[in-house]
Amino acid sequence: MASRRARTGRGWDASPPRAGDGGLRRGRRGRSADTDTDAGATPPRDEAEVAREICLRQLAVRPRTRAELAGALAKRGISEETAATVLDRYDEVGIIDDAAFARAWVSSRHTGRGLARRALATELRQRGVDGDVAKAALGELDDETEAETARALAERKLRSARGEPDAVFRRLVGMLARKGYPPGVAIRAVKDAIAAQSAEAAEFAEQIDADALVDAEADLDRP
Repeated sequence: MASRRARTGRGWDASPPRAGDGGLRRGRRGRSADTDTDAGATPPRDEAEVAREICLRQLAVRPRTRAELAGALAKRGISEETAATVLDRYDEVGIIDDAAFARAWVSSRHTGRGLARRALATELRQRGVDGDVAKAALGELDDETEAETARALAERKLRSARGEPDAVFRRLVGMLARKGYPPGVAIRAVKDAIAAQSAEAAEFAEQIDADALVDAEADLDRP
């Protein structure tokens, strides 16, 4: 019975494995798998290429200063040497231009948000713009333009202002101060806007001594 099962292959088979069978075949499969893994491995990327991609993604959102891009590269672990090389190249081809950035920032933020030079200087400094570069850009915004913008802001806010005249006056002056306008510019702009509103408002505005208020503000600013 046992021999019959062996001949038919329906039970156990005690015959030894043939040379090249089993283990040898498994060995070939193992080597093939290792070769496939090595062939499919992704080689490490060049750091400069990664740095360029980071910069381009940042610039796709809005223009950036060199300092802003350097900060983004540092956060992603790019070495200072590689960052400097990439940013120097961007400087050369004009992709980075802090002077152009500063001019555009001043124009856009003054027109869109009504910010004065003091507030704009703070924003440029926060974005790493060099002091001389920022000063040149801010120089394109003159005193007359700044005063006109302050008056327009006061007039617009006055249309929806509610409360006692003196309280409204203080709120509007405070609003302009937060936008970076000096006390003298803010106080005079609000006084003129109130005076143009109505005869009653003009009477109240006449009682405002702008020069005295400016001197009082200056005294408060002194240490």
